[in-house]
Amino acid sequence: MSVSVVIPCYRSATTLPALVNRLVSVLRDASIQHEVILAVDGSPDDTWNVAAELTRLFEGVRAIRLSRNYGQHNALVVGIREARFEVIVTMDDDLQHPPEEIPLLLAALEGDRHDLVYGIPHEEEHGFLRSLASRSVKAGMSATLGVRHARSISSFRAFHTRLRDGFQEMSGPHVSVDVALSWTTTQVGAVRVHMDERRHGQSNYTPRLLIRHAVNMLLGYSAAPLRVASYLGFLTGFVGLFLGGSVLWYFITGDTKVAGFTTIATMVAIFSSVQLIAIGILGEYVGRIHGSGMGRPTYVIREHAGPSAEAVAPQQLRTDAPAYAGVGSGAEERARTI
Repeated sequence: MSVSVVIPCYRSATTLPALVNRLVSVLRDASIQHEVILAVDGSPDDTWNVAAELTRLFEGVRAIRLSRNYGQHNALVVGIREARFEVIVTMDDDLQHPPEEIPLLLAALEGDRHDLVYGIPHEEEHGFLRSLASRSVKAGMSATLGVRHARSISSFRAFHTRLRDGFQEMSGPHVSVDVALSWTTTQVGAVRVHMDERRHGQSNYTPRLLIRHAVNMLLGYSAAPLRVASYLGFLTGFVGLFLGGSVLWYFITGDTKVAGFTTIATMVAIFSSVQLIAIGILGEYVGRIHGSGMGRPTYVIREHAGPSAEAVAPQQLRTDAPAYAGVGSGAEERARTI
């Protein structure tokens, strides 16, 4: 088995050297044919210079610099499309995903049982609000996008490279790797892994950005908001019919009363709110269609560092690479596949 490790990088100049050093050491010790792809997502600090230097220090490490900050999933798509080996592993750049846990993911991926394996923590590594927002996003994906095993989703994942063929033509600024992967397979597993605490800086995924990411997924990959707007319209229609029937009944029974200002103002506000919500949802969809029509890119690559994919002989893409040591029965016993 050969492995391409894809790492989106943003403000990680202090963590990348230790991460790449540990990662290469683990993969070499396990005799895994590998490459490491550092996708620098327009980071404003010294991340690109550090990544470029790592390509000179470690064989098999490549760096890709995007022209600006496009977002984590966009950077992942860059690395996934550049990967040249049969399995892709994605992980964060902040040392919360220990490279030493990668053999567990690979062991769970062996055989035909799983095409995609997520590494989920034994314990939540984030604070209460961050974890609550993350769980809410995953629940929303499961309920509205039809993504099975959404509650097991994490950015620490391993999957067969062939899955990318299912979303090779995906374009536009709003992408979600997990939703795209859900289009390609239902053979999804999860493995309990150890997660480290973040040692440097703060996570860029605040609750606000998580909510924004959830909205992007809902509007970009689902018609559920439009259905909600329709249901809301039907509901307010039934309320209007009930109120109309009540007024008619009072008129027939001779008990007609003039509605007060409070009642009228409340009903006007409710109906106006429903209309504006529906118009806003439609506007979001129209805006996204307009944005796609303008040809907004998923990403633009500024430069590469390290060996290029074209320089690799085609035979290195073989699928009969030597079995890797350290991911045999011992690792399989440790893996707790869910």
